[in-house]
Amino acid sequence: LCAFAGALLLPLSAPAAHAQTGPVDTLQRIQQRGAITLGHRESSVPFSYYDDEGRVVGYSHELALKVVDAIRKHLGDPLLVLRLVPVTSENRISSIRNGEIDLECGSTTHNSVRARQVSFSNTFFIIGTRMLTARNSGIFDFPDLAARRVVTTAGTTSEHLLWRMNQEQQMEMEILAMRDHAESFRTLESGDADAFMMDDALLYGELAKAADPQKWIVTGTPQSFEAYGCMMRRGDVAFKQVVDQALAQIMRSGEAERIYRKWFMSPLPTTGLNLNYPLSETMKDLFANPNDKPFQ
Repeated sequence: LCAFAGALLLPLSAPAAHAQTGPVDTLQRIQQRGAITLGHRESSVPFSYYDDEGRVVGYSHELALKVVDAIRKHLGDPLLVLRLVPVTSENRISSIRNGEIDLECGSTTHNSVRARQVSFSNTFFIIGTRMLTARNSGIFDFPDLAARRVVTTAGTTSEHLLWRMNQEQQMEMEILAMRDHAESFRTLESGDADAFMMDDALLYGELAKAADPQKWIVTGTPQSFEAYGCMMRRGDVAFKQVVDQALAQIMRSGEAERIYRKWFMSPLPTTGLNLNYPLSETMKDLFANPNDKPFQ
């Protein structure tokens, strides 16, 4: 689903509001501005990314657009403008905290550390952290990464896990941290890294963009399970309630499963490749029982 009429795409240099210092009333801010500002990712396939025509698309983004519709309905303002702001793994939390964006729905893991800085919605996806490597690399699980070059995306939980693994297990890996997932995969594809560690669903997304998908394989015992949620400012109970209720309704109605099949089990916009990533029992349970609980 592409960004609909009335959505505006803003550069990363968009002026930021003051950092959060007191009680927050996001709904009132949105109503006063006549606009909601949504943070999105540029290359988190198939969650939130640009298609060939420069439109923001993806599983998370489609859910976010439905949340925006719920906010419009709650405020009684069907003409509420949607402003889109691209964010990265490194600036997404600060963009929420400083008021540059009202909501971010991409591929952000909800964990207890981040929950001290921002609030998270009901979970909309559950992943495992694994790695992407060449089929002939001789790498099958994480112990095989000893003394290898491993790339990940800066500011992610995978980067933290890699550094901790390297230190605790004295693996002597050379760890490379890139700006976004696309750049991380290019580093792997060019031969400058032997493996790319990231959330498994994102790895399948990069695999779908590969020049030769059969050359690569997602492998390794998951090093963590993580819950993706939409981010918003801490302490705004009313706004979180609207967002959570919208996501819960989408999940329980069966709409979320339809959206899932579109992005994970059908040809993707831009590449036309199919991720063939079936809905897991864990995800089925999540859709039946929406919640905002992190794994860490």
